[in-house]
Amino acid sequence: MITLQQVTLHAGTFSLREIDLHVAAGSHTVLMGRTGAGKTSLLEAVCGLRRISSGRIRIGDRDVTEESPAARGVGLVPQDGALFQHLTVREHLAFALVVRRWEQSRAEARVVELAGWLGLTGILDRRPAGLSGGEAQRVALGRALASHPKVLCLDEPLSALDDETRTEVCDVLAEIRRRTGITILHITHNRNEAERLGDRILLLRNGRIENDAPSA
Repeated sequence: MITLQQVTLHAGTFSLREIDLHVAAGSHTVLMGRTGAGKTSLLEAVCGLRRISSGRIRIGDRDVTEESPAARGVGLVPQDGALFQHLTVREHLAFALVVRRWEQSRAEARVVELAGWLGLTGILDRRPAGLSGGEAQRVALGRALASHPKVLCLDEPLSALDDETRTEVCDVLAEIRRRTGITILHITHNRNEAERLGDRILLLRNGRIENDAPSA
């Protein structure tokens, strides 16, 4: 569950004021809106990457407003995947586990599990330069999911993919949710993607969140 209560944040000359948002536990909630509406800023606030000026943010039963990104239990997949060019697929999947000092055998077992879920078993020793767009996004998903986060935030992760690859990654996302029951907050401009994956579609417009974004 994600709850924003009267959240105000500023990004340069842009601001969002007194935003209220509730994302139910285990749901896939999609947030839509025009470029520049503040969707990514809001997502970054949930993840702890952008400080808010006022209000509270809760994840599950915890107030995380003042907590660091690492302490919040949130996995993030940014629009470009943000893969490290010098790391292999295996090292990406293990990255958060190494940072959290998981015991090596446990981390290796988790990497194997994720690779199986995401269809990455055969490419674990490749680096990002050798990956297709769909493979790169599956690696980014795996890295975000590795440490068992309670919440997964997706910032237009499918926007650069062709239609066939987008469909494949949509299927992967649906399967991840089925397996884990994770709560997902997902930004997209693609209405078909939103309707395919989302339980609920919200619209961020004029600094306010509205239910049931209308079809374009």
